[in-house]
Amino acid sequence: MNSTQSQASTNPKPVLHGVRIKQRKGVQKANAKHEPESIDQLLAQLKTVKGGDLDAISAKLDILGNTLEYRKYGDSLFEILITGGILEPGGIIDDDAERSPFCLFAAEDDATVIKKYVDVFNKLIRRYKYLQRIFGETLQNILQFINKWQPEENSKLAKSTGFFICMQLVPSSVLKVLLKDYLVKDGHALDFTTTVFRTVLDNQNIEQLGRYLASEGLNSRIIEFFPPNKRDEDCLVRHFEAEDMKELVEYYRRNKKNSMKGSLLNDLSELLLGDSSDAEVCQFIKDNMKEASLTEADVIPIIWQSIINTIDSMSARADQIEAQVMRSIAQWTKVLEAFSTSPKTEIVLLQKVQSACYEDVKLTKFFRRIVQTLYKNDVLSDNAILYWNDKAHLAQGKTLFLKQLEPFVLWLRDNESSDEEEDDE
Repeated sequence: MNSTQSQASTNPKPVLHGVRIKQRKGVQKANAKHEPESIDQLLAQLKTVKGGDLDAISAKLDILGNTLEYRKYGDSLFEILITGGILEPGGIIDDDAERSPFCLFAAEDDATVIKKYVDVFNKLIRRYKYLQRIFGETLQNILQFINKWQPEENSKLAKSTGFFICMQLVPSSVLKVLLKDYLVKDGHALDFTTTVFRTVLDNQNIEQLGRYLASEGLNSRIIEFFPPNKRDEDCLVRHFEAEDMKELVEYYRRNKKNSMKGSLLNDLSELLLGDSSDAEVCQFIKDNMKEASLTEADVIPIIWQSIINTIDSMSARADQIEAQVMRSIAQWTKVLEAFSTSPKTEIVLLQKVQSACYEDVKLTKFFRRIVQTLYKNDVLSDNAILYWNDKAHLAQGKTLFLKQLEPFVLWLRDNESSDEEEDDE
């Protein structure tokens, strides 16, 4: 070893005196679980409260927030308040460790009682808002171990989760952790979410549950909670009808139908931009109607919107828009005619045309020409146009559109009168 190396090895490395090295949050949390003093303090304080006095529990937790570092011990706090103890790796609770006298797992398995327990969480999180994120993460971590808990513990946890979602303490996305294969295949995920859904529906309506699910992309994934061998609509319907949740079945069917209608709109718009014939387009629509159980009244607005989607109104000059619109409508009138075989469907189409012309100012002044073109090509009948004019028009822009169509309506009425006179003769 030369003299330079020897000197380097004996000289101590420089140290920044007075500088505190801050631990990462993940390290802090990991260490917090192994700092029993604070956990013991929490348990000791909870034990001083008379059993069943939930208001006193809330007050005690509020006060403890001033002395315990909830930011640091938040996950441990909620593990204790939910399960009664600290979770070890694999979701195990140490049986030898002291359990909390207050926890959801120790509550009576009754929705009214559980809601009172949930109110304790609500008050705590409303008081310390920063705990809401920690709570959501902790609950999601606990849910991945529902295969380890007793059925009655899962029942209470599922009811609580339903209340947590209703109170918007957690988003419905916490349920996504239940989509893990080992929870789905044995039915744990389905049993749990069924109780969650029932709890929400007992307190709020299906529209609100739908909003919770849709906001997190779960509205179209309900069937994924079913085991793979039961993942079809018949099994879903039988399951939720047996659980007396027919409104959830109707919601699922409605949502699935809307999803398939959206796919049809996208696919049909692309098809009309190609070189497909009327016959090919009609067959494509019929196939989709059969698959999605759609009616003419369902598909006629989709066909109309697909035709409008073929118009390049963004790049065309103002004086070219009318020609493009009329050309596109004329090109696909046979398709429109094929799916406008009843007075009801004709009215639906007329209302869709009115809505489209109201929403797109570039189409507004062409309303009469569009209706006349559809009439001349046997898509719309005179009776449908007259009925729309008298009773079935929408509120949006009605004064403008009724005035636009007035000369044509008068002409139709004159024709109708002439026909009646000829019949009388």
